[in-house]
Amino acid sequence: MEKKVKRIALLSGGGDCPGLNAVIRTITKTAIRKYGWEVIGYVYGYRGLYNNNYIELTEEKVEAIYKEGGTILYSSNKDNLFDYLVDDGKGGKVKQDVSDVGVENLKKAGVDVLVVLGGDGTLTSARDFSRKGVQVIGVPKTMDNDLSSTDLTYGFISAMSVGTEFIDRLQTTAKSHHRVICCELMGRDAGWIALYSGLAGNAGVCLIPEIPFTIENIAKHVAKRDEQGLPYTVIAVAEGAKYADGTKVIGKIVEDSPDPVRYSGLAAKVADDLEKVIPNHEVRSVNPGHIIRGGDISPYDRILSIRFGVKACELIDEGLFGNVVTLHGEQMDYTSLEEVIGDAKFGKQKRVDPNGELVRAAKAIGVCFGDE
Repeated sequence: MEKKVKRIALLSGGGDCPGLNAVIRTITKTAIRKYGWEVIGYVYGYRGLYNNNYIELTEEKVEAIYKEGGTILYSSNKDNLFDYLVDDGKGGKVKQDVSDVGVENLKKAGVDVLVVLGGDGTLTSARDFSRKGVQVIGVPKTMDNDLSSTDLTYGFISAMSVGTEFIDRLQTTAKSHHRVICCELMGRDAGWIALYSGLAGNAGVCLIPEIPFTIENIAKHVAKRDEQGLPYTVIAVAEGAKYADGTKVIGKIVEDSPDPVRYSGLAAKVADDLEKVIPNHEVRSVNPGHIIRGGDISPYDRILSIRFGVKACELIDEGLFGNVVTLHGEQMDYTSLEEVIGDAKFGKQKRVDPNGELVRAAKAIGVCFGDE
């Protein structure tokens, strides 16, 4: 006979993302109101699980966080308990598998189910804990919208909406001064945020990781716009885009992170390079950075977060552990953690198709990707 669920624990790992709080709120309220479960939340991701550091989650505590960005559980994108940095007893540090400590702490806290909110790295650990016998449910989290297992992730619409607002605002100042302005947007190695923001904000150029570019092709497009009576151009630049020769711009390397590369500065480089070949224009760059991650979340993401959270509770109630909540079309669904992380179909990062409908549509209305 299966053990009846009495207490569940939530944990959010990786970078913050619009909608995390809304999912935490939904799971907490649904768990308490519909199923009568107790809910706790580990703080600072897997680090909290290792240190047995958690808070009680109540309806009152989560009621007002439905539109807030970030996560009230805080987060960390460095802590992998299967490869965790601990003291070596000699004044230094060494990496060890301390996952058994996490398993033991779950037992001590009386946790029957661990609900993990995260992206690839966080869900990889969720899969590994599932393999150790922990009853796990995953809820995919990334504003980059680059998880293949789900059609859409909460946070993407909010981030794209803020990115669009930046592009919109840059249009007016670019037009007033006949400038070229490069706006760098987050998204890692996927171009979804830059492409959607660029299209929605009427950017003349979109530079995305999936389509290598040259400065010469961008300059030709700027000149063409000049001839058309459009002597200004706003360029949406994905932080992970690359030159045709493979050049990328890396802001810094965080050695103790599972994903150590931090992109930053591409828009500034493109602006510098571009100004050398189009002397008739002043070229500027801006980098909103983490601004697109923060603030209130969009109404669409608020609703999507509710759907993800309720589905997570349904999977718990049905005993469907070892799975991740997904959205396929208009239907909430689920996919095995093993498939999401390990399978070639699901584990592969979801990227923009350079020959896909969205890119073809953009080119049809005159958007340049720097490839021709």
